[in-house]
Amino acid sequence: MIEKLLEYDTELFLFLNNLGTESWDGFWQFVTEKWSSIPLYVVLLFLIYKHFKVKGTLVIVITAALLITATDQLANLFKYVLFQRPRPCRLEELREAMRFVADGCGRYGYFSAHAASSMGAAVFLGLILQKWYKYLPFLLLFWAVMTAYSRIYLGVHYPLDIITGMFFGGILGWGFYRAQVVAQRRFNHTS
Repeated sequence: MIEKLLEYDTELFLFLNNLGTESWDGFWQFVTEKWSSIPLYVVLLFLIYKHFKVKGTLVIVITAALLITATDQLANLFKYVLFQRPRPCRLEELREAMRFVADGCGRYGYFSAHAASSMGAAVFLGLILQKWYKYLPFLLLFWAVMTAYSRIYLGVHYPLDIITGMFFGGILGWGFYRAQVVAQRRFNHTS
């Protein structure tokens, strides 16, 4: 059963990866870069500061940093300790059939830290700001999906890597949101 699932995952990867064209390569390389999200984070930081002021913003920024650390470390645990599934760009038998657009190819890919951290941040920040900006969570989820898909496009992750990363990122984002709400209440009561 697992072998069949991995076979379907590879077929779906090849299909999605081969939808790419050279004219879109630069766009997807930009999307996948962590620094490309800095303008988005600056806008989000401004919106958070606008509604939570200095103390609240500090709590949210610390919580977000812990969230990103948690998604990264969980992805590393899955990649390097539990599964050690080679990335598609590491497999010679796929090289001829796929488009490899990325600048580099890490060793293991299950699951995607990019997908996990972007989904975690989207859920966490979307829930925090939804009271004032009801469409923002949907925009952030769209951004997270774009970031996640870029990893397939570039040839460094299978769809299952992405789906699993988004799943764990979403759960951690929600969990950290709940923890932040509790921390914010305690912080507000003590100040």
